Amino acid sequence: MNILGISAFYHDSAAALITDGLIIAAAQEERFTRIKHDKNFPLSAIKYCLEEAKLKMEDIDAVVFYELPELKFKRLVKTYFSFAPEGFESYIKAMPLWLAEKLYQKQLIAKQLATLGKFDSSRLHFTEHHLSHAASAFFPSPFQEASILVVDGVGENATTTIAQGKDNQITISQQLNFPHSLGMLYAAFTYYLGFKINSGEYKVMGLAPYGRPLYAEKILKEIVDLKADGSFRLNQKYFNYCTGLTMTNAAFAELFGEPRRSSEADLTQKHFDIAASIQKVTEEIMLTITRALAKQDTTGNLCLAGGVALNCVANGKILEDGHFKNIWIQPAAGDAGSAIGAALLAHYANNPRMVTAKQDEMQGSYLGPVFAQADCAKRLEKLGAVFEVFNDEELIAQTADALANEKVVGWFQGRMEFGPRALGNRSILADPRSENMQKTLNLKVKFRESFRPFAPSILAEDVSDWFELDRPSPYMLLVAPIKNAIKIKMTAEQEALFGIDKLNVPRSTIPSVTHIDYSARVQTVHQETNLRYHQLLTAFKARTGCPILVNTSFNVRGEPIVGTPEDAFTCFMTTDIDVLVVENCLLRKEKQVVTITDKPIFEPD
Repeated sequence: MNILGISAFYHDSAAALITDGLIIAAAQEERFTRIKHDKNFPLSAIKYCLEEAKLKMEDIDAVVFYELPELKFKRLVKTYFSFAPEGFESYIKAMPLWLAEKLYQKQLIAKQLATLGKFDSSRLHFTEHHLSHAASAFFPSPFQEASILVVDGVGENATTTIAQGKDNQITISQQLNFPHSLGMLYAAFTYYLGFKINSGEYKVMGLAPYGRPLYAEKILKEIVDLKADGSFRLNQKYFNYCTGLTMTNAAFAELFGEPRRSSEADLTQKHFDIAASIQKVTEEIMLTITRALAKQDTTGNLCLAGGVALNCVANGKILEDGHFKNIWIQPAAGDAGSAIGAALLAHYANNPRMVTAKQDEMQGSYLGPVFAQADCAKRLEKLGAVFEVFNDEELIAQTADALANEKVVGWFQGRMEFGPRALGNRSILADPRSENMQKTLNLKVKFRESFRPFAPSILAEDVSDWFELDRPSPYMLLVAPIKNAIKIKMTAEQEALFGIDKLNVPRSTIPSVTHIDYSARVQTVHQETNLRYHQLLTAFKARTGCPILVNTSFNVRGEPIVGTPEDAFTCFMTTDIDVLVVENCLLRKEKQVVTITDKPIFEPD
């Protein structure tokens, strides 16, 4: 039974192919089109899935779309009428698009699929947005039973969903509906701080440690009415997302004493403090929800999905809180992952589910395209690249030597990751012991703000020696404190610094991956799911005594993670990356003879 899952038309369009319950392939459209967060119908991603499985469109038994367009349309109309006459400008802009396209999405999707081969609409099905999220969290998890929490901006109506998963069944028990949304709340602050929504939320989370949560009490008093059971209401006096074309309004700006920051304006201490405050409130809301949920739970297991589940700091707080013994988070927790959930819902509607493996069913999230060594060499030759080809053992040795000498390495190998995190197959790697590496990577390689943090990849067997973490974290979705043994105590003068001034103060023996609050966003690397990356970390440890590498996604600001050897070479040649590894090909910057003058221009994130 071959089932194709699709998410599209909002952001992070994606496709996933399930055969007899096994995830064969999954990819986001952005990796093929090079349009970050591409929302268009994922034709390229679907083509890849079919090619990976060696199938044609006529071999697909069912296609499942991740939400119900008609229900979303009803919510949109209800919202406009509820707030009338406000929002008329937004209404008249949205309605023609919905009437022309969105209400006829079944025909539109069927027409697109028919361009790939024989297809009739009887094989096309739809399911609820939050149910797709819940399925993406529970069905690939290692749990036979679990509580499920989905938190995002909004699906059709739901913004927060609590469900229970058992065997092949998911039962929704509680929901909070639009406009009361934690995802929308965080997006509003992202917008107010001058960042792009559905993209810049990571920046807010990265800014938060530099500030103090001075405004958290004000947010909980004026904006959010949080109840003991985890339910909450947002004071719509301060928002414009129901009726307008922006997230916040003049009342919001007045509450915080200044207008919205323009996107390229300098960041001030107040901006750091506001970021710290909304992060604190988000953690409090998530903890209130999960504590209340734990009182009803009998499994000790929690599955998380939805865009808010990508807030790894909040996830770490939930784990530390201890109300759930085991937590599993869908690595593609946003809308992209719903393509997997939609397909799995269709499979488990008619098939039993048995959990037998110790690990989850996401296969390390390495579900995207892979390029054979011979193909990589041919592509690089066509580009005019100068490279050497090594066997596996020598390649690992050469790369580990470069990293130990503080070279920045572009690392392209194996199947591309599914989800927003690079997990060792499309990564930029560096030595975490370097005091200057965070600034170097941000300013000279990624071309992004200097405050943005980097994550450590660590051998799974060594994680408890370096971090306060006693379990796997393969998807970089948990933040944990570093061990006291590797901390460098700050002086009183350093402690007194505010905001970005703290950035260059070493806080540990691995300063490039240590946040200013002595924590890190940990990725554990497992031999079973990524042997070559595990071997590289092992070789680096043998040379340095450190089983950790800086791991950041292989891209620059505003660009999707690289998908092909050509993408990797372009990024290598237009940044300060020193060494590029593409499968068994190794390229050194100083040996290259070509120049790239027509580098693609990406919209700032």
